[in-house]
Amino acid sequence: MHIKSKETFASFLAGLAISIFIVTPVILNLFNILYPKECESLAGQSQNEFQKKLDTLFPERLQIVKELPYKTVPAEIPVHAQSAILIDAQTGNILYKKNADELIPPASMTKLVEMYVVLDATEKGKISLDDKVPLPPQSWAINLPRDASIMFLAQGQQVTLRELLLGLSIASGNDASIAVANYVAGNMEDFVMQMNSTVNELGLKNTKFVESSGYSEKNITTAKEFAAFCKVYIERFPFAINDFHSQKVLRYPLEHNLPQSQRAQGDGQAVVQYNTNKLLGKLEGCDGLKTGFIYESGYNIALTAKRGNRRFISVTMRGPGTGSAEGNKYRNEDGTALMEFAFRKFAPYTDSEERKYSVPVLGSKVNSVNLVPAEDASFSVPFITGTDAEDCAKKVRTEINIPSYIYGQVQQGAPYGQIVYKIDDTLLKSVPLVADRDSSRRFSLWSVAAKIIAEFIL
Repeated sequence: MHIKSKETFASFLAGLAISIFIVTPVILNLFNILYPKECESLAGQSQNEFQKKLDTLFPERLQIVKELPYKTVPAEIPVHAQSAILIDAQTGNILYKKNADELIPPASMTKLVEMYVVLDATEKGKISLDDKVPLPPQSWAINLPRDASIMFLAQGQQVTLRELLLGLSIASGNDASIAVANYVAGNMEDFVMQMNSTVNELGLKNTKFVESSGYSEKNITTAKEFAAFCKVYIERFPFAINDFHSQKVLRYPLEHNLPQSQRAQGDGQAVVQYNTNKLLGKLEGCDGLKTGFIYESGYNIALTAKRGNRRFISVTMRGPGTGSAEGNKYRNEDGTALMEFAFRKFAPYTDSEERKYSVPVLGSKVNSVNLVPAEDASFSVPFITGTDAEDCAKKVRTEINIPSYIYGQVQQGAPYGQIVYKIDDTLLKSVPLVADRDSSRRFSLWSVAAKIIAEFIL
């Protein structure tokens, strides 16, 4: 071989090597874009920290009740109560509100928070619903104010915690409330601290209690916050609906409740009391929750009804009425109007599919990141098409908008795409898709070249 030929061949090899050195990384970067590898999910503590970061960046994640994600014309519902709210129990969306942030005493609706504290303690194994509860003198019906609701507790009776909860939920017994508070915490003051701790943990900043029965006007809440509490209560203790709140009749004291010296009378001393919620058995699907009345609050009710897979919650406060008959009349009319509106106009939708999209990254220290929803896609669908609201909810469709790749620095929690939920051309909700991890920028000519080429071919 001639020397010149050798030099030409050497130059060719050198050029080929340089070309391979330059082109190969570019091709690898392009291959990563065109055929991305699935990125592993965060695990353990990193995942928990990521979720906490999202709670900070997207505070709506922590809201128990929230506005609808789309604009609507405010519903005109003939509600007599001064303050009212209607929510979807599954999504937490507010379907109707009227002065929902007004501070009002909850009256005996307070007993729901008392029951929550008790059921929380039983769930943790601290107490049992079958425990026999001693009745201190302050819990005897004879020692309560004449206008207090009672279940007729008396000295020497034998009563379980479960029976006392029935007395709370059906007869709204203030005597039962005192007995429960003293049994669970030892005294009323410490029990009220537990009640206030509970609502504080739920983020209910305007809800405060001074005693457990609701008799005091110094107990305070709003319709919006109490509806949020009811949503959590039903989610945590769904059995309470059937076991306590849907029960229509309380007969107490029965023979086994009486002191030994009185048991020869059998059930003859039993007083029959009917649930203070007069919509049980009258409003389709109604199975709870709790009424309340003191003069400072007017006629209140936390109401819930379920039909099929749909459940709604309403809270009306400062209902009008001169006497219980008129108060119940307006309270029932409000509850019925709100529930019928909800079942006629709305159905819940939840995107149950696990959404995680692996996206290539150029010019960064990682090759790919996962894009995940910043919040859950659960919302109430309006009846705008189809045969009914539930049929309409079945027509929700999704559009996934994600980039072919991300270039440079990646910020954990920053949005890089979105999921859009629609019915036909009507936008219902848009959920940001955010990066699940950080990655700092790493400059290279190869990634820049790959980015330029990708812009032409993608």
